Amino acid sequence: MKPTLLVLAAGMGSRYGGLKQIDPMGPNGETMLDYAVSDASKAGFGKVVFVIRREIEDAFREVVGKRVSNGIAVDYAFQDLADLPPSFAVPEEREKPWGTAHAVRAAREAVNEPFAVINADDYYGKEAFHSIGQWLSDQAIDQPAVAMVGYRLENTLSRHGSVNRGMCVVENHLLRRIEEVEDIRRENDTIVRGSPPAGGRHDYSPATPVSMNFWGFTPAVFPLLEQAFDNFLRARINEPKSEWYLPAVVDDWISSGLIQCPVLETNSHWLGVTYPEDRAIVTQSLKDLNLTAG
Repeated sequence: MKPTLLVLAAGMGSRYGGLKQIDPMGPNGETMLDYAVSDASKAGFGKVVFVIRREIEDAFREVVGKRVSNGIAVDYAFQDLADLPPSFAVPEEREKPWGTAHAVRAAREAVNEPFAVINADDYYGKEAFHSIGQWLSDQAIDQPAVAMVGYRLENTLSRHGSVNRGMCVVENHLLRRIEEVEDIRRENDTIVRGSPPAGGRHDYSPATPVSMNFWGFTPAVFPLLEQAFDNFLRARINEPKSEWYLPAVVDDWISSGLIQCPVLETNSHWLGVTYPEDRAIVTQSLKDLNLTAG
């Protein structure tokens, strides 16, 4: 059974001001999605499922779906604010859906295979897709399992300012926890955190593993995800801006002993546009890597 690529794209319309503004980044006009789907197909993935919003469906199918459907099967799932368990209702003051874990849950009817999860607007690298593809192919679909692709911190930084990263504590190649750390930047040859809560400065090793939201799951995690969503809603449904984040869900599973999460460490470079000035760097990096999407 070939694995599926699940692409979180529900926020694309709002982030870019319209799908027509999805930036071509590659030397031949490729988008980040072009690279992701191409790399996944070459790594043995058999299908891509895009998680989008209903209101951008027609534009997304026209601009993105048709573009990638020649090389791989394409399906869609829809993230909807009102997609809640039967015992819950959307509070009046709530305006946006419930976060990345909610987006993955939205694909529960569309995904029956082991699957990888990525963001729509990031570049993850061929090596990373091969690594997670191999892991997914080795899993039994009826057993809950999760893995995370771990990037070297030095391969994920911007030259134009500080970033936030999910810093991973890894023991014996297993994820123990993820700590969200803010204001990470380069200072000459050193990677530092600028203003930790206790004051002072903290230096990080360039090899520190970080999460860039590249996960692998078996479909047997969907019942666990449903229970986790129920717990989240009971605790935080009345917080208008509360977010149900995928790393937090995995963190809870690990801390409770429910599941173990192997970390698949990669030397691939993650590329993304955190600052407007990053776009030129990403474009040049893709050219230097001599990449093709197709």
